[in-house]
Amino acid sequence: MMFGPSASASHILVKDAASAQALKDEIDRDVAGGAPLRAKFAQLATKHSTCPSSKKGGDLGTFKPGQMVKEFNDVVFSAPIDVVQGPIDTQFGSHLILITAREDDE
Repeated sequence: MMFGPSASASHILVKDAASAQALKDEIDRDVAGGAPLRAKFAQLATKHSTCPSSKKGGDLGTFKPGQMVKEFNDVVFSAPIDVVQGPIDTQFGSHLILITAREDDE
């Protein structure tokens, strides 16, 4: 059991913001057409993400503040759940982030 804040998220990591934005546009278009958001995100993560998490549809599991790079951490612990965030640039590339859960327990 985790104490203190924690979050669960998935991400898609690509080389640049233009690539990330193109994937975000595709997600937005398909979800507007009725596709389930988490399933579409996982499908594109599996196909396009350069992170090893792509094998799990981009799922990074659950983590605490400070376990991820700052740019990633700041989004995951402040942005709304089930809304695609990004492109967010880090030292690793450009990310789309989907927060799937967050606990703010003290």
